[in-house]
Amino acid sequence: MTLINERVGAALDGMRLDRAVALVADVSRATADRLLRAGCVRLDDTVVSSRARRVVEGESLSVDVLEAPAAARPEPDPDVVFDTVFEDPEFVVVCKPPELVVHPGAGIDRATLVNGLLARYPEISSVGDPERPGIVHRLDRGTSGLLVVARSDRAYRSLTEQMRSRQVERAYSCLAWGHLEASSGTIDAPVGRSRRNPLRMTVTDRGRPARTHYEVERRFDRPAAASLLACRLETGRTHQIRVHLKAIGHPVVGDGAYGAGRAGIACPRPFLHAGRLAFIHPVTGQPVRAEAPLPADLSSVLAELS
Repeated sequence: MTLINERVGAALDGMRLDRAVALVADVSRATADRLLRAGCVRLDDTVVSSRARRVVEGESLSVDVLEAPAAARPEPDPDVVFDTVFEDPEFVVVCKPPELVVHPGAGIDRATLVNGLLARYPEISSVGDPERPGIVHRLDRGTSGLLVVARSDRAYRSLTEQMRSRQVERAYSCLAWGHLEASSGTIDAPVGRSRRNPLRMTVTDRGRPARTHYEVERRFDRPAAASLLACRLETGRTHQIRVHLKAIGHPVVGDGAYGAGRAGIACPRPFLHAGRLAFIHPVTGQPVRAEAPLPADLSSVLAELS
């Protein structure tokens, strides 16, 4: 059983219970409904089954995630657009466009990358988590770039173990506000859910270990001070790069959640692109490397800087 306990903060105050459960537990609204009907949700230690019930700031929200009845499997959707970068019988490396959600969850149950993958690679339906078939790691909705997806059980086991043991190289291009003092460094700070706003993550001693390595590739002064960084994840916490850069005073340009209040550079989304991915082939043991160039929307932002 996975038990999630959250104190309802101001951001959730007055929200319908089904939506609050979906956000806190990172599940779809349909799964939140099943959890409620199965008696897996408690407010202040009292089982609550009404999805329309409004949560109140200060209440204790508990969710027994693994007690939910089996979820409906995501359906194939050939209209979901993404690029295949590398194809192998055991896995596929794809490039996710920005604004495409990786898998169903938190109130989104269709038109995700998973739905598109199922249409193109139907064999992944039985690989890994039935609600997130084939998915080994994720990217934020606004982040573009490379993902490896397992097409077989042995690939899924190998790739998830490589992720767990930090053998997978994940490198990002990122534009950060301001000029970082050091040309390279490591941000080593635990990341966990914010108590003030459970929709966001923060650096906290209650969080899980998180390490981000960075190198400054270019510095800009106009129209505002900014630095182009190459960031490499040693761990893969939710929103890790965005949270870490905010914590050192250099949030990601275009990031409305963690970098709000900055002006001077117009960027349509968080300037974050997963441009390099490297891992070990799950069968041959040979290194696999993939790269994806900076997409046009971010390249045009750089072109305006000097």
